[in-house]
Amino acid sequence: MTEDDTVHEEPLTIGAFAARARLSAKALRLYDRLGLLAPAYVDEASGYRYYRADQVERARLVALLRQLDMPLARIAEVIGAEGAEAAGLLAAYWADVEARVAGQRTLVGYLRGRLSGRSSEMYGKFVIETVDVPARVVLTEKRHTLADELPAWIGASLGRLEAAARECGGVAGAPFVVYHAEVSMESDGPAEACVPVADEAAARAWAERQGRAREIRVRVEPAARVAYTRITKAQVAHPQILAAFEAVEEWLAREGLEPAGPCREVYFADWAAAGPEDPVCDVAFPVRAR
Repeated sequence: MTEDDTVHEEPLTIGAFAARARLSAKALRLYDRLGLLAPAYVDEASGYRYYRADQVERARLVALLRQLDMPLARIAEVIGAEGAEAAGLLAAYWADVEARVAGQRTLVGYLRGRLSGRSSEMYGKFVIETVDVPARVVLTEKRHTLADELPAWIGASLGRLEAAARECGGVAGAPFVVYHAEVSMESDGPAEACVPVADEAAARAWAERQGRAREIRVRVEPAARVAYTRITKAQVAHPQILAAFEAVEEWLAREGLEPAGPCREVYFADWAAAGPEDPVCDVAFPVRAR
């Protein structure tokens, strides 16, 4: 068929097009409403939809992508791309799906342990210790964030804080993240990233120069006795890290202690250089006697 033949080909009614595309008319109306596949034209008088034969492949592709539970925005990206770019977008989406499923598989194992009463077995692998931490001056950045946004925000925020610390006498301790309320897929905290600095006067002078619009603040983190457990890079992932927090909480209850402030994660190692089994983080609670 020549290009002229395609241009002048008789348009297909929605019923004929649906049969050729092996889809229902209802699905085609949905794709139109979602902006994924519009008819070639719509008769203004009757409201009938008409399609071109060369739209069949796009219709079938949309249907297949929807079977992967791909969000509409990403379907639009894939069908709007060509060749290797479209394949790359699909591969990236499926990598995200597999990562999510792997996390959900781990979560199922964790929940099975809890529901079957084996929580003590899970908690037993964590060693709990205490340490006295002196008061520190910290640069902080606080944000309301959901769990899926948290890792990227922590990395970016600590990077900004460490850069600012260079103008405040330098970094004077391990960076940490304080959770002032629950961070999950339904609850957005807030979380507070913190970097200790060496020179309080320089930090406050730097903050003053930033003016009211600054996102980075300066505060004093009070001295505290802290109960913590050390975890590996693999254990930082959700839900393994939940078991670490709960193990510390269970230990506090046994020892007659209670949290004296919000829980936190202390990052003492080079994250990029660490392997899955390398210790990188302390899950910690400031504590006091009941």
